[in-house]
Amino acid sequence: MPYLDGFDANLVEPNAVLDPIPAGTYLVAIETSERKKNKNNSNEHLELVFKVLDGPHKGRTVRSRLNIWTDSAAAKRIAQGELSSICRAVGVMAPKNSEKIHNLPLEIAVSVTNPDENGRQYNEVRGYAKRGALGAQNRPNSPPPAPPQPMPTQPAPQRPAAPPDNMGWLQ
Repeated sequence: MPYLDGFDANLVEPNAVLDPIPAGTYLVAIETSERKKNKNNSNEHLELVFKVLDGPHKGRTVRSRLNIWTDSAAAKRIAQGELSSICRAVGVMAPKNSEKIHNLPLEIAVSVTNPDENGRQYNEVRGYAKRGALGAQNRPNSPPPAPPQPMPTQPAPQRPAAPPDNMGWLQ
């Protein structure tokens, strides 16, 4: 049983529960990367931690897991495609290790998952691009502006003429 060296929770503020950042496009850099086992220890993935560099969510992190070391050919192909997108976005085409792509700015498109069985939501990285390519504003996606309305090509229908007073309408 580990000894806690006299820890007293009365002297330390608890951590706040952090909700996912809103869906949107963010300027980030890879802060850390690690090769990890999956839940059932059958394969491994590359976990990347992206840190938001500016805007209202500056300092927040988003994780992405790339199934590079897996038995599934389809999952491996998807993960390699994502890693290729990241490498192109940061300008490092053949990194010898994952640290070679750390601390280089890029943009990511982030979504928020539907609630799981416990009601929790998470962020998912949906795309990667060079800085400036996605127009990162570090704020939630807003709906696109409404398209301009076409000008009518025919004149507006005319109102029917008012009935004459001698038709008994006002009686």
